[in-house]
Amino acid sequence: MNTDQIKGKLQNVFGKAEESVGEAVGSRDLAQAGAEDRLKGAAKETWGNAKDTAHEVKETARTSAAAHEDRAEVEGASLRDKIVNGAENLKDSINAKLDHAKEDEHYKREEIRRTV
Repeated sequence: MNTDQIKGKLQNVFGKAEESVGEAVGSRDLAQAGAEDRLKGAAKETWGNAKDTAHEVKETARTSAAAHEDRAEVEGASLRDKIVNGAENLKDSINAKLDHAKEDEHYKREEIRRTV
């Protein structure tokens, strides 16, 4: 486990607590700040997981290269491509969900403005 994973987990836990306290005392700002911390914590933890996975891939490639130098080069390129493509797909998926969440929030604000 690396520091980004730990920091992300802690920020997520802090955000949950902050959000709960905000809801309990009726503070929207505090609840929203908690939700923001949860999102930041999740992103930081995910970044830490990606770094950890990249490290594992690197170590596997080194081990494979020591055993099968020529074959490892071809497999490493293929594995690297798979990882990069997977990361890009994950990024696109996360960004789409974040865009959807922003649209929902915008819609909620518009609905509130219409009713006031």
